[in-house]
Amino acid sequence: MDLRLAYRTAESLLAGIPLRWAHSRQVLEQARVLAPILGTDADLVAVAAVLHDVGYAASVVDTGQHMIDGARYLSRVGLDPMVCSLVAYHSSSEWEAAELGLTAELAEFRRPQAELLEAITYCDLTSSPNGTVVDPVSRLDEVLRRYGTEHVVHRAVSAARPALLTMADHVAKRLAEVGSP
Repeated sequence: MDLRLAYRTAESLLAGIPLRWAHSRQVLEQARVLAPILGTDADLVAVAAVLHDVGYAASVVDTGQHMIDGARYLSRVGLDPMVCSLVAYHSSSEWEAAELGLTAELAEFRRPQAELLEAITYCDLTSSPNGTVVDPVSRLDEVLRRYGTEHVVHRAVSAARPALLTMADHVAKRLAEVGSP
């Protein structure tokens, strides 16, 4: 799927969830920032970036874990398996799947190589819910505030936080090495 079609697909699924759509557009912009360090994978990450939250669309919900649901939908419509994997595993997905007992469902998708998973996670963690750039610590703090301490997302993000910040740091260092912001 080319980026224009991915954009239209995400827009059609998320337009009814304005903040989610604003966030997804910013995640795409962050993916564009990463192009100098992604090389030939830049388009792949950009497509996954704009589509990463389509699992929130009511018509796509299956398990209730948006990463898996989005990846399953994208797989059904014939997207590149690596795009599906990036959507399935982005951010705290592995921790959330474990909390929900969905590890087997997540394993339907191959775990992406570290550099690509770090890239999509960085894009997500540097994009606020309203579509502005934010630092990863502030983004994770916002997620924790939004979800109560008993919520699965709060528990998963709390457990994943050190790994997520390490991923974001790796990407920031790679950007600095090539002189990108």
